[in-house]
Amino acid sequence: MASCGVALNKLEQLQDLLRSYGSCLVAYSGGVDSVFLAFVARQILGDKCRAALADSPSLPRRELDEAVAIAALFSIPLQIIRTAEFDNPAYVSNPNNRCYFCKHELFTQLTPLARDGHFAVIAYGENASDAGDHRPGAQAAGLFQVRAPLKEAGLTKSEIRALSAQLGLPTAEKPQMACLSSRVPYGEPVTPEKLRMIEEAEYVLRDLGFHDVRVRHHQGAGGGRASALARIEVGADEMPKLLVDGTFARVAEALRKIGYAHVTLDLQGYRRGSLNESPHSHPNPNPNLNPI
Repeated sequence: MASCGVALNKLEQLQDLLRSYGSCLVAYSGGVDSVFLAFVARQILGDKCRAALADSPSLPRRELDEAVAIAALFSIPLQIIRTAEFDNPAYVSNPNNRCYFCKHELFTQLTPLARDGHFAVIAYGENASDAGDHRPGAQAAGLFQVRAPLKEAGLTKSEIRALSAQLGLPTAEKPQMACLSSRVPYGEPVTPEKLRMIEEAEYVLRDLGFHDVRVRHHQGAGGGRASALARIEVGADEMPKLLVDGTFARVAEALRKIGYAHVTLDLQGYRRGSLNESPHSHPNPNPNLNPI
């Protein structure tokens, strides 16, 4: 009960923050955090709030459709923009600060959108649980003076989920959903074709009822589909379901049809940031230089 009271106090702080903005453009993805932020901003600011959704090959089509449907359900004004991070060699080369270049592109496009719409603040969904995580996107947010009101109010991921449930938001129990580019190991180029394969492979598993799913895409020295390997991560408690009744064989066959020459199961299961576990990183020497 006490923790519930703490979360409600933080919600009031968030509401006060948003009220102080006067108007706000929310960077919206359809995930747990951005839906919660956009919903509360809409409640507080009314027509002085708008959500902006960035569309690119790194966003699964189902996620796009769901994000649009949720915004419509709660009458959140939504504008879809097409971002061009794949035109940036620094993004495509996939250094370990790739997210910096993605967010830099996003905020580059949102800045004139906010100015033209007379929105005083751009806000995005970083929360208090993200502190200390590897988040190069936060550096780009600082560069553009983008606010993180969930984090400023001290709201953690679990508190946001609990409050989302109280508010009737369908994202309360939604799995973590990082962009598709996060499935490609640092240093291996990110391409729309790889992301299409990853997207289709994850659909295979989600359509079988798996909740926490990642398909990590690894490319052999030869390049091309002939050397593509899918490393499947599912939640540890879901792993037995994958290994019985021939399910894994069916999954493997489906992924081979998508184009994977090899299909493996990560016995450590799904975990956030598993790509950051690699001792090999490929940082960009100057994260403030955007070659676009």
